[in-house]
Amino acid sequence: MTEEVQKHSVHTLVFRSLKRTHDMFVSDHAKTISLDEESHKMKMGVKLKTEYSPVLHMPVLKEGRDRVSQLSGGQDIYQNYAHPGDEAEYLITGTHAYPSGPGVALTADTKMHRNPSEGGVLSMALALPPSQVRQEASRTAASIAEIHRHAGGAERVHPQSTSVSLLEGGGTRNSVLMRRAPTMPKPQWHPPWKLFRVISGHLGWVRSIAVEPGNQWFVTGSADRTIKIWDLASGKLKLSLTGHISTVRGVAVSSRSPYLFSCGEDKQVKCWDLEYNKVIRHYHGHLSAVYDLDLHPTIDVLVTCSRDASARVWDIRTKANVHTLTGHTNTVATVRCQAAEPQVITGSHDSTIRLWDLVAGKTRATLTNHKKSVRTLVLHPRQYTFSSGSADNIKQWMFPDGSFIQNLSGHNAIINTLAVNSDGVLVSGADNGTMHMWDWRTGYNFQRIHAAVQPGSLDSESGIFACMFDHSESRLITAEADKTIKVYKEDDTATEESHPVNWKPEILKRKRF
Repeated sequence: MTEEVQKHSVHTLVFRSLKRTHDMFVSDHAKTISLDEESHKMKMGVKLKTEYSPVLHMPVLKEGRDRVSQLSGGQDIYQNYAHPGDEAEYLITGTHAYPSGPGVALTADTKMHRNPSEGGVLSMALALPPSQVRQEASRTAASIAEIHRHAGGAERVHPQSTSVSLLEGGGTRNSVLMRRAPTMPKPQWHPPWKLFRVISGHLGWVRSIAVEPGNQWFVTGSADRTIKIWDLASGKLKLSLTGHISTVRGVAVSSRSPYLFSCGEDKQVKCWDLEYNKVIRHYHGHLSAVYDLDLHPTIDVLVTCSRDASARVWDIRTKANVHTLTGHTNTVATVRCQAAEPQVITGSHDSTIRLWDLVAGKTRATLTNHKKSVRTLVLHPRQYTFSSGSADNIKQWMFPDGSFIQNLSGHNAIINTLAVNSDGVLVSGADNGTMHMWDWRTGYNFQRIHAAVQPGSLDSESGIFACMFDHSESRLITAEADKTIKVYKEDDTATEESHPVNWKPEILKRKRF
């Protein structure tokens, strides 16, 4: 009669097997392997021979004195090694014994040289006056520190006389190196920014901004499907361009030719000739809405990024799709180009940033530190660094490999846009209409702005989609959800006394992620 076998899941069987194994070995848990004397001696002998073979005179214990003559006769010196825990007076033996003075013959007794004990060294060091060399060293170090201080290089002064040795003038072993406590640099004072002008004219959300290289006018793209060109000084409308059939998400003005480039949610990328105000080229290839574009500063190349999870590199003149940069797993929301490597940087809703090799069309590095969608990137105009904005944090990075610098925490909203100027003022604009001003170097948040919405708009239409400094860096232009463009300028009346830096150093602030 066959017995019915109870069937168990693989999961149950694996855990039963694990339990049996555990029960079998639980008595030997954390038990060390017994030491084999012969193999231990051989191991130590080999170790001594490989590490100390150039030094023939080895320390041996006092009780080995009677065997010294045998050792010098050729016995293996490596067997008599000293255990690290043994406290004993050392004898030095070897082939290079030397007499204690001129005309003194080497005898069996003078072949052995005693090392003084540690206690003896300590008492001798305390008794001896500071040596002349040491005094000279400390004097030189002090004079160098003086020079640095008078030259205004206080930050560069190294800790004084770090090389000055142990136990001088009754010091203890702990006072060998005087280390400086870590300090956070104090933020630079920046004047606060204030609202200077509100420009209205668009009939939909204003999604993008670009300032022309001559700093005479700027261009905006909107959800009303138009591109408008405004006079920067007066804020007056100069021109409206129509042609897109959906929201215009990105605009860029070329510094190398009289061209304006635009992209939108209609999958189209257009090149406008500003001498005729007409579209002269289309760049076809994206499979979904195109969210951002940027021009390469030194070569005639345009890079666009899209909801189809790719970025495309276009030859401006021939309209050829030079590269399709694939690798992101979700919408690529932002792209930036620079002349130095990496020449293309993209940020995506898959919460990663990719640095691209433009020649090969491949990823150089992927930065996975963000936990939420990366919607904006900004390159510092003078430093070899950049910043990325996400709902979790603003992060700063170092080129070329994307080394993490620091987090700028506190702007608790979906960050749509970042801008930075040469003075080190970083601006972050968010979906809820708030704008934070940061000191780039220290990450200190020196101002928060929440401008009122245009009369007639709902409070929910408070949102900043794009912001940009003009080329003089004296004006900050923002594109907003209440259909307006707002222009900010620095407050000329503010001083360090009227708006002091309210800064508390937080050493733990720079989290390493």
